[in-house]
Amino acid sequence: MTGDLAFIPLGGTGEIGLNFNVYRCDGALLAVDLGLGFGGSEHPEVEVMVPDPAWLAERRDKLVGLVITHAHEDHVGAVAHIWPKLRCPIYASPFTASVLRRKLGEAGLLQQAEINVIPLGGRWKLGVFDLEFLRVAHSIVEPQALAIRTRHGTILHTGDWKLDPNPLIGPPTDEAAFGRLGDEGVLAMVCDSTNAMVEGHSGSEAEVRRNLAALIKGLKGRVAVSCFSTNLARIESIALAGRAAGREVALFGRSLRNADASARECGYLRSIPPFLSEDDAEDVPDDKLLVICTGSQGEPRSALTKIAADTHPHISLGEGDTVIYSSRMIPGNERAILRVQDELSRAGVRVMTADDHMVHVSGHPARDELKRLYQLVRPKFAIPVHGEWRHMNEHANLAETLGAIAYVIEDGDVLRFAPGKPDVVESVPVGRLAIDGDRLLRLDGDVLAARKKMLMNGVIVASFVVDGSGKVLGKPQISGPGLFDETGEEPGQIAADLARAVTELPGNLKREDGLLREAARTAVRKAVGRRLRKRPSVEVHLMRV
Repeated sequence: MTGDLAFIPLGGTGEIGLNFNVYRCDGALLAVDLGLGFGGSEHPEVEVMVPDPAWLAERRDKLVGLVITHAHEDHVGAVAHIWPKLRCPIYASPFTASVLRRKLGEAGLLQQAEINVIPLGGRWKLGVFDLEFLRVAHSIVEPQALAIRTRHGTILHTGDWKLDPNPLIGPPTDEAAFGRLGDEGVLAMVCDSTNAMVEGHSGSEAEVRRNLAALIKGLKGRVAVSCFSTNLARIESIALAGRAAGREVALFGRSLRNADASARECGYLRSIPPFLSEDDAEDVPDDKLLVICTGSQGEPRSALTKIAADTHPHISLGEGDTVIYSSRMIPGNERAILRVQDELSRAGVRVMTADDHMVHVSGHPARDELKRLYQLVRPKFAIPVHGEWRHMNEHANLAETLGAIAYVIEDGDVLRFAPGKPDVVESVPVGRLAIDGDRLLRLDGDVLAARKKMLMNGVIVASFVVDGSGKVLGKPQISGPGLFDETGEEPGQIAADLARAVTELPGNLKREDGLLREAARTAVRKAVGRRLRKRPSVEVHLMRV
């Protein structure tokens, strides 16, 4: 449709992570953020997911660019996987661009993608879109809100933000700029809802720095602190606390090393000496070592998960050592995080979290901060995003008390702002893809459906040999790891059931491999259901001699 202004969330609205948004103005399309999410307990067959870009990829001739608001994985982590389907220019701040270059370089796409570096608070035009970055504070450096000016009106896309009077690295949120935008007139504000149910204020990084310094100073043995790898202020705070306690500081984990490299490339962390490598850390006495490590969300291949399982090649932790989680649990990761914490505790490690120590503050606005932003911007319409439904509904209720008209929508809704009164005028297809090595698999496709079935119900493999007429030779072999007891009685019974079922088949079925294989699969499935009361996946290997 031409001649309108619309917001089309393709990910991140009604869910945590997977942020992927599209703005349409007079036929042109602008994408904002492209992030990933975790499978969690809802999708145990999947580790990492990305939004399905099919709808936008079909219209990429209308796509003028992709703007990234900041370098958190839920906003930038899918770019290297999805960009080949979009092939549009990318716009980002210096630090975010540095992170992106490393990701695209690892994917072999750096020479193909056009990355345009926009200065903090910069303004530029993309066709019908007049864009401006507004500086905000968040748990990462260089987060930017995005003002989108069009002939139909101005939309403010906040991205992730908070009001921190002392974020330690980078300036506080530019409240004056938001006030000027409000004076200019804002049609709609598309705003972060993560902490809309939290009363008060999110807290300051400066307070965390003071608490970490006091806490680490009193600890003995080895100390490991896990945090989000791109929270440079937190990394700096941990490093300073370690140095003040007379400890040398090492980085464990690839994402931390990459973030450190991008930070120093952009002029950050200058007050911190180079971190020790994992190899160097082995030679440091226990009471003199502090490790900053990945794995705060229980990621299977992360440094902390390997340390907890005692499989890390360079370090082990045990009695007298301490692990501090300077982070929060992202919804969906609770089980994985608690499993790692249990393994650490079993090994005698003391585990400290934000539940019992002031070692983390959120990067998202609590209710007092939301109120302040609405007072500055004074949008006519409010669109809560970046949260689950309870967060967005609470945000909408708050916005309406502050004078805005709120619209709670979900991924795929096309919310048209102009012409006329805002309304959801249509829906577009959305979905999720699973990252599987170098492949992207549909979450609702056959491959992952089979994996989920095998994960929940197991798999049985039946192998048997027949002659040219279909007569069973020897005894069929049945295997099903984790499904049978140690006696071997059940596999033997199922093998006998299979042999008997094949023998009783009509001759024409037994002479055609495809029909015989399918009949055997049905026979095994029935035998397993009858004897085990389960419905595992069944694979049949047929050999004819």
